[in-house]
Amino acid sequence: MIPLNINTDTVVQLIVGVGSTVLAVLLMLIKIPHSDYSDKLAKSKQAITASFLICGFMMFYTMGLYGKPYIWDWELLTMLVIYIVVHFSTVIISYSMIALLKTVSQRYQNLYLPGLFVSALIAFMLLESYKSGNMNYFWTMCITALSAFLIQSVTYIVYFDKAYKQSLQEFENYYDEDADHKLKWVRFCYVISMLTNLFVLVYLVLYWFLDYKMAVANLYTFWYLLYMLYLTSNFLSFLSSHRLVLDAFAYKTLSGQDIMRRIDQNRKKKARKTKVQDDVMLPDNTETGMLRLEKEIEKWVADKKFREYDKTRDDIARELHTSKDMLHLYFATKVGVDFRTWRTGLRIEEAKRLLLENKDASVNIIAEASGFSDKSNFHRQFVKIVGCSPKEWRDSGGKKD
Repeated sequence: MIPLNINTDTVVQLIVGVGSTVLAVLLMLIKIPHSDYSDKLAKSKQAITASFLICGFMMFYTMGLYGKPYIWDWELLTMLVIYIVVHFSTVIISYSMIALLKTVSQRYQNLYLPGLFVSALIAFMLLESYKSGNMNYFWTMCITALSAFLIQSVTYIVYFDKAYKQSLQEFENYYDEDADHKLKWVRFCYVISMLTNLFVLVYLVLYWFLDYKMAVANLYTFWYLLYMLYLTSNFLSFLSSHRLVLDAFAYKTLSGQDIMRRIDQNRKKKARKTKVQDDVMLPDNTETGMLRLEKEIEKWVADKKFREYDKTRDDIARELHTSKDMLHLYFATKVGVDFRTWRTGLRIEEAKRLLLENKDASVNIIAEASGFSDKSNFHRQFVKIVGCSPKEWRDSGGKKD
């Protein structure tokens, strides 16, 4: 047990320590269903939870040091603890954000544990040099710690940028029109995280020129708690957008048995791997091959398979008994638009029909039944193609063409 000294000088540490621990427990209680991609989400959640727990531990540890004879400068100790928390956070949050990407750099994964080791070593040496009272030793460790922090931060930013670009490239070959939107969220959160962490350098510089050092330290510490709250809320929202956190009550209150049946089919097909035993048509550019593919596409549309979301280029090519190259060639030469644009048009036409036939069903349910896994993307695509919002289309009775 850490003996806590609760007083006016440690109240901010107490608030942040309790807050970060509560957020960590909340993330621990979130259950993520098992799938290939959700494994990455689970790793990210575990990493963020670890970051919050480290923050909580360091706050309580600092409170336990208050009043000790070797604590010769409480403001300076507070500054060191904030730096240690941020150093750990930079390593862990970088890993968690990269884990959310479709493509994760193996080289970065190999740097994760060494990064944690360096952070732990820096933390230990900083605190020990402070307690020793040897100023030369202490300032040497401060310079070493800041150098390590800068090198690690630049390294993580470079690796995140590479992984992000690799993921964008992969999604170019992935037939899911809302993927780019989800990736942008990851990048935005990472930018906010790194700006919050790197701002500690500004704080360290200002520390030596400010008269109210403790006030600035408390302000930054409290700001860090708000940042953790922001990161948690957005992470939960990210899970929800992937249909991993379900609002059971909302689904039960919606009408339309046919729509619910389609949604259930979508979920089942998304959960299991596609198994196609039919022979695959060899990629060729002959007229015979084009005619065969055209018939397969007509059947694919008649079966309304365009409503199934989160399918890769390989999945769809197998369903059509062709190859990726042949599929691309067909749409480039015969249709005149890429597959993604063509399929989005089919989904919007399906949504227009369902909006009029199922007026008691919510727009979100209509979006999912039409093949859109992201409601914001559905709204954006609907307005772009139809020229009005889904609600306006329904209210007008389909006369806003």
